Amino acid sequence: MAQPADAARTVIMTVDDDPGVSRAVARDLRRRYGKSYRIVRAESGQSALEALRELKLRGDLVAVILADYRMPQMNGIEFLEQALDIHPGARRVLLTAYADTNAAIDAINVVDLDHYLLKPWDPPEEKLYPVLDDLLEAWRRSDYRPVPATKVVGHRWSARSSDVREFLARNQVPYRWYSTDEPEGRRLLGAAGQDGQRLPVVITADGTALVEPEVPELAAHVGLATTPTADFYDLVVIGGGPAGLGAAVYGASEGLRTVLVERSATGGQAGQSSRIENYLGFPDGVSGGQLTDRARRQATKFGAEILSAREVTGLEANGAARTVRFSDGSQIAAHSVILATGVSYRQLEAPGADELSGRGVFYGSALTEAAACQGHDVYIVGGANSAGQAAMYLSRGAKSVTLLVRGADLTASMSHYLIQQIAESPNIFVRAHTVVEAAHGDNDLEQLTLRDTTSGQTERVDAQWLFVFIGAAPLTDWLEGTVLRDEHGFILAGPDLTADGRPPAGWELDRPPYHLETNIPGVFVAGDARAESAKRVASAVGEGAMAVMLVHRYLEQS
Repeated sequence: MAQPADAARTVIMTVDDDPGVSRAVARDLRRRYGKSYRIVRAESGQSALEALRELKLRGDLVAVILADYRMPQMNGIEFLEQALDIHPGARRVLLTAYADTNAAIDAINVVDLDHYLLKPWDPPEEKLYPVLDDLLEAWRRSDYRPVPATKVVGHRWSARSSDVREFLARNQVPYRWYSTDEPEGRRLLGAAGQDGQRLPVVITADGTALVEPEVPELAAHVGLATTPTADFYDLVVIGGGPAGLGAAVYGASEGLRTVLVERSATGGQAGQSSRIENYLGFPDGVSGGQLTDRARRQATKFGAEILSAREVTGLEANGAARTVRFSDGSQIAAHSVILATGVSYRQLEAPGADELSGRGVFYGSALTEAAACQGHDVYIVGGANSAGQAAMYLSRGAKSVTLLVRGADLTASMSHYLIQQIAESPNIFVRAHTVVEAAHGDNDLEQLTLRDTTSGQTERVDAQWLFVFIGAAPLTDWLEGTVLRDEHGFILAGPDLTADGRPPAGWELDRPPYHLETNIPGVFVAGDARAESAKRVASAVGEGAMAVMLVHRYLEQS
């Protein structure tokens, strides 16, 4: 008899209130199907329903349910009716006495009964096994497999829970959220042997329970690649934003052995955008997540490796090789490197903001929190495109969205199309000359103190949600002493290195650095991390492609 692919986790359940009959049914089932299926027995409808819910939460499959008709409190038909809601794909069998055959026939219409068996079923080789063989074969042919999903059990105001959800969402990992306030969440905690004091608890698709997992551990357990397949490559791309993904696509498509290394999630800040409407080729707009997913799949299609949750801490030039070191002490090397590390949002320097980060104060769009903002008043700090895009997205469900802008209006840093959309949105308000003076709350954000920068007056407002977009800092501190940067930390390249007509110190080649080349030959920069870059998705993708062209030129002359 053929086995299902998930045999170790596929269940045949039998329910009978008579312990003797229950054991006899289970015995016959194990004798025939025990090597291929897990036999689970229960002695009441209620206990069987609890077991079915537990199996559902754990992601286990239920192929067949056999239930006795005459059970107290809940008869077999009543039980199967409720079981249908939990495991609709399971085949349903009613065990009944001859006197109850009319009830069994009626049940075919009530609970979509697949079969009924008369007791006794001896000999099982004639009366039980042929029926179950047919039902199991029909179940295997059906579309019974659920979409594998990671389960996250946590609390709404747990900062670490928010971080984990954001990491999974941005890495396109399907997951289901279970609050510890809900029965399902508590059942999952019990199944994992946890009391809810340490959150989140992540239960992977294979049933492994991770308690407060760090990002590398989580990435490894949810199917993200974290280990390189080789020690040496033609090209290492550091950073998975638009510039890095663009470089990976063009590098791999042009035959370079390419690996992209990302510390968190591909997409960068653009990947968190709810809608990008000025990117070429998408007249109706595209979300950052959609654009990132397409680019990632495109890069892997051409053969690029993508490593997630790997933090780069060092870069060295060793002869013709460029060595990239990771935080765990391991390393890889390549002929060339493209630095596409991007930028991170600056932290809000207001009392209480740090303590409430992830508990009402969020940096970036935090799209995983958008659903919880339904009907609430939301505040956004910032006046650039990212803040405007978040305001438009959150305004779909929020009661109100208030943009807090330090300047006189939005024209200094926001695209015209977004300013028009905000002006036409009835529940978006702009407060100019306003900054957050303090954030207040015990376990989560409860109030904000706002200050008018022209009059100096302050106002305290009720607030549960604050999203912060107040400029960006380059993620380049790890390059200190290696790659030249400006006073703000942005990487200098090409003409910026030869402003005085002379090559940078230590430059040994008889040519000046290429346009995107740093002071280390063969190491290039693309995207927002480059000094004086345009800070737009289209320009970042273009620089990623251009950097690959310059890599080819460098390799030809090396």
